[in-house]
Amino acid sequence: MPVSENLPDNPTTNKNQGGVQSLEVGLSVLDVLIDQNKPMMLKDVAQAVQMHPAKCHRYLVSLIRKNYARKLSDGRYGLGARGNSLGHADFNQHNLLERLTHVATEIKDTINCAVQIAKWFSEGPIIIQSVEPDSPISIITRIGSRMPLTTSATGQLFASYQPETIIKPLVISEWQTNDNDIIAERWQNFNQLRAKILTQGYATVTGDMLMGINAITIPVLVPPLESNTTNQPLSNNQLTANDKPSAESLPLEYAITIIGTTEQLPMSEQHNGVEQILAIARRYQIA
Repeated sequence: MPVSENLPDNPTTNKNQGGVQSLEVGLSVLDVLIDQNKPMMLKDVAQAVQMHPAKCHRYLVSLIRKNYARKLSDGRYGLGARGNSLGHADFNQHNLLERLTHVATEIKDTINCAVQIAKWFSEGPIIIQSVEPDSPISIITRIGSRMPLTTSATGQLFASYQPETIIKPLVISEWQTNDNDIIAERWQNFNQLRAKILTQGYATVTGDMLMGINAITIPVLVPPLESNTTNQPLSNNQLTANDKPSAESLPLEYAITIIGTTEQLPMSEQHNGVEQILAIARRYQIA
């Protein structure tokens, strides 16, 4: 998206009064990173906006300071965290949900269990999509339902990945008690559970919400956009350690929960259901 270094001061430019010309130029640099959707060398960015590289570099430095851009170890420039969320919000949201649907369907086909996708909202995790297995009994939670933080695998997982300042008031409200001693004891136990979930990378419940029904929830941890821009799964030898994001570096927005009877989804150490689920998620680069 070319832009001249010196925008003319004419009636067309000043039609909308109060504009900041330097901001418009800087946003044009950001537009180039968004449109290209891949890391670029400084000279290529400068050429795209028809700007001297030294001046273009100054705008990039400002974008980096505000986390809209980032400089890679090889000298190229790409989108930062804010740039990704701003520039690709609509595309990424559609692309990610489509990928999660593929994951849910493959998990359902592999272990013949119900699968649901949840998204974090200010009031807690909400079910936004579900895939049911070929079974006469439906155990899936209705879309739009809020999952409890303390008794569901979905809620426990989200509670483990969110800051205590956000989670604690929501959890205490679920306990429905004003006894400070009870709250303190329960919170200590819940914090131990949160630590365990973070360490193992998933949450499980066995009959906590429904008798005879087990659930496993895994977090959706998506690597940087340029790692894989398709919805297709990767083979194991295509995955590297650098592709895997950490729980500390990314906020948790989505999670996938697998639900089944004790026969469909046993929790014994001998059963490899969790590894099967995680293997599918890793191939789609969401775990």
